Amino acid sequence: MSGNQYKGHEVSCCIKYFIFGFNILFWLLGMALVGIGLWAWSEKGVLSNISSITDLGGLDPVWLFMVVGGVMFILGFAGCIGALRENTFLLKFFSVFLGIIFFLELTTGVLAFVFKDWIKDQLNLFINNNIRAYRDDIDLQNLIDFTQEYWECCGAFGADDWNLNIYFNCTDGNPSREKCGVPFSCCTKDPAEDVINTQCGYDIRAKPDSEQKDYINVKGCVPQFEKWLQDNLTLVAGIFIGVALLQFLYLMLKQHFHSNSSIFEHISLNTPSGRIGRMNNDHLHHFLH
Repeated sequence: MSGNQYKGHEVSCCIKYFIFGFNILFWLLGMALVGIGLWAWSEKGVLSNISSITDLGGLDPVWLFMVVGGVMFILGFAGCIGALRENTFLLKFFSVFLGIIFFLELTTGVLAFVFKDWIKDQLNLFINNNIRAYRDDIDLQNLIDFTQEYWECCGAFGADDWNLNIYFNCTDGNPSREKCGVPFSCCTKDPAEDVINTQCGYDIRAKPDSEQKDYINVKGCVPQFEKWLQDNLTLVAGIFIGVALLQFLYLMLKQHFHSNSSIFEHISLNTPSGRIGRMNNDHLHHFLH
C-alpha cells in the first residue's frame, strides 16, 4: 500500500470512530431519556394501567422524554452499528433522519418568525388546556409551577386564566377551598421565608385587582416568555446555530467517510494483492462447484 493510500485509510478510520463516538453518545442519551420516562410512569402507576395514558386532558411531560428518547435511541443505534460495521444503509438511514430534523428545525424557526401572532395564540391555547388539567397529573402540575415560578408569571395572560380550572374558578357552585385562588407558584416570593406557603394563593382573586399585585405575579406567562426571548436572544440563537452546525458537520463527515471508503475499496481491489485475493476466491468457487 502506498503512502497516500495509507494516509487516506488512516483519515477514514479517524472519521469512522469520530462518527461512532458521536452516535454512541446520541444513543446513550436517548436510552437515558427513555429510562427516565419509564421510571416516571412507573412511579405514577401508568405502567400498571396503560389506559390512563390517554386520560390526561393536558400534556404529560413524560411523553416528551419517551418520544424524544425513543427517536434518539433508534437513530443512535443505527448510527453506531452503521459506523462500526461501515454499513452504508444504516448510515444513510441515520443521515436522512438527521437531515429531516435539521430541515424541520430551520422550517420551525422561519415559521415562528413569520407567524408570530399565530404561534402566540397556539401557545395561549396550549397553556390554557394544561391549566384545566393542572390537578390531573403531578408531573404536569410541577411543570406549570416551575414555569410560573421561573418567569414570575401567572396563567397564560393573567391570573384570571385560572378560572378555567374547576378547583380555582370563582363560580358560586365551586365547593373547593381553592375557589377564586391561584396556585402557590403565582405568589410573589418573600426572601425571609424558608418554607413555601402553599396556601398563599387562596381567595386572592376575590381581592380588587389593585391589591392582587401585592401578593401574586399578575403578568401572564406568554408575555413573560416573549420578554425572556428578547432578553436572551443571543443565547437562544447561539444554541440553535451551534446545534445546527453540529448536525451539518456530522453530515459532511459522514459523506466524506463514505466517499473515502468507496475510494479505498476501489484501490484495494485493483492492487496486486487485491487481484490475487479475487483470483483465489474465483478458483475456490470453481473447485467447490
